[in-house]
Amino acid sequence: MIRFPILALGVTTFLAACSPIGMTDIAQRRVPMNVEALPPMKMFATARPTAPTRANKALATDFVELSFMMESGRQLTRMTRFDEPVSINVIGSAPPTLHKDLDRLLTRLRTEAKIDIRKVKGTANANISVNVLPRKELQRVVPQAACFVVPNVTTWSEFKRMRRTKAVDWALLTRRTKAAIFLPGDVSPQEIRDCLHEEVAQALGPLNDVYRLPDSVFNDDNFHTVLTGFDMMMLRAYYSPQLSNGMTKSQVAQRLPGILAQINPQGQRSVRNTSVVTPRRWIDAIETAVGPKTNLTTRRTEIKRAVAIAESAGWADTRTGFALYIQGRLSLLREPELALGSFLDAAAIYRSRPETAIQGAHVAMQLAAFSLSAGQVGRAVSLVNENLPAVSKAENAALLATLLMIKAEALDFMGQSSEASTVRLDSLGWARYGFGPDEVVRARLNEIAALTPRRNLIVGGGS
Repeated sequence: MIRFPILALGVTTFLAACSPIGMTDIAQRRVPMNVEALPPMKMFATARPTAPTRANKALATDFVELSFMMESGRQLTRMTRFDEPVSINVIGSAPPTLHKDLDRLLTRLRTEAKIDIRKVKGTANANISVNVLPRKELQRVVPQAACFVVPNVTTWSEFKRMRRTKAVDWALLTRRTKAAIFLPGDVSPQEIRDCLHEEVAQALGPLNDVYRLPDSVFNDDNFHTVLTGFDMMMLRAYYSPQLSNGMTKSQVAQRLPGILAQINPQGQRSVRNTSVVTPRRWIDAIETAVGPKTNLTTRRTEIKRAVAIAESAGWADTRTGFALYIQGRLSLLREPELALGSFLDAAAIYRSRPETAIQGAHVAMQLAAFSLSAGQVGRAVSLVNENLPAVSKAENAALLATLLMIKAEALDFMGQSSEASTVRLDSLGWARYGFGPDEVVRARLNEIAALTPRRNLIVGGGS
């Protein structure tokens, strides 16, 4: 499976074009504090996953769709997994944060998913090999990929030699014996961690991504960046002793009710299953809209088509919210009124469901930027404060840093300079994990400072 970044526009699209409706003055400011020496990097310590609240009948439908189909829509005829215990190693020059994040992930897989998985040293006899290489080298072979996993290989050279053969076709496997994850080592610590979570999960278990899932990394919307409670439950079911290699979809479906009753007794209730398989035409429109090689005009046309499909189908779920969110981001430059309306509509959808708090926080970041640039600083602070708990729980340092930077600018605007400095310093520790190199952190701070509606204001050192 291949992980692609969602939109080349990045997490801070608004920074390029977030002048509020009717406003012509956007400040040009220098970094509002001396950041020659950034504070130490901050990392998350304790996972706080939330168990899924859906009934087991719905979870069984999710499991089958995730496990017996690939992202392309290709059907899988049989289940495959590793025989436990599972070993994993790291090949290449990995930054220290990778090892820390991998150790945390493996601990969670053992305790939450009940999978017997351990890290080993060296390249021999590891079931899963995490290959760390320069991003340019990775994308020279698989353009635009953030990271990916393939079966039946161990090293990068082995993959390059076998990548056009049937050996690396997931659909032809009868069991999993080895797989290789390829990820860049020269990106931000958070991007490395996100790749670890998604690719290790797919190396172990389900190979599909499903857009309608609100609480999963098995979703190409990329809102969730670490494995959730739902994901761990899917992996625990995947490695249930009642399932085995070679089982068909119908055989697995027959055993799922008993498995889920055992591992999720609170889900034993009778409900009508309202899950609707997402039509390919909506997926195609979304993928074109966020595609890295598509021009902006085509993206905007396709995202409007995706919104229309979702609305005509009567969806009031994450698919409609995601389409509106992307429409908002793609409309900032040319149709700010449409962008704001799209973000507000997406926010309403995400606020209606407790499991979509992190999606709502991404929308709130956009709305907070609008508020800051319009001088509505109290509203900006409120939006940030309302969403900080969800962002921290989801372990998204990049989003957390961005929200705190916005809050610091708003506090400065309100004359609360001491509190602003404290919040800004906090943001920088998270930014070092979320964005990586110091120059990227400083650039992000400057970009957000430029949102504040003050003309020719220079704060901090320099002329």
